[in-house]
Amino acid sequence: MRHARGFTLVEVLVALAIVAIALAAGARAAGTLTDNAARLQAITAAQWCADNQLVDLRLARLLPGVGDADFRCEQLGRSYGGTLSTRPTPNPNMRRIDAIVRDEDGRPLLTLSTVMSRY
Repeated sequence: MRHARGFTLVEVLVALAIVAIALAAGARAAGTLTDNAARLQAITAAQWCADNQLVDLRLARLLPGVGDADFRCEQLGRSYGGTLSTRPTPNPNMRRIDAIVRDEDGRPLLTLSTVMSRY
């Protein structure tokens, strides 16, 4: 008697199921990497916007008044809005400034904080 060589239908189906699970996991990982790259780009551009606003304040060489001020910024072809929130500190010659940058939908992306002095 001669034995047939090859795989049974069950073995082939199990192998196909394993390959399908591996491909699905790979596709999900690739999608996550793409989403993370887009988020990193948005946060980097938002940080540039916040940095620019804080540098403008430092270059003005004036101690900003306490309160909130809105700003708009364009980076990498995208528009960002934000708020400069200036608060007093225990030292009257210093102010805490928070630059809060939001995406096009108004969701906060980044908050960058600094302390500025009068002198």
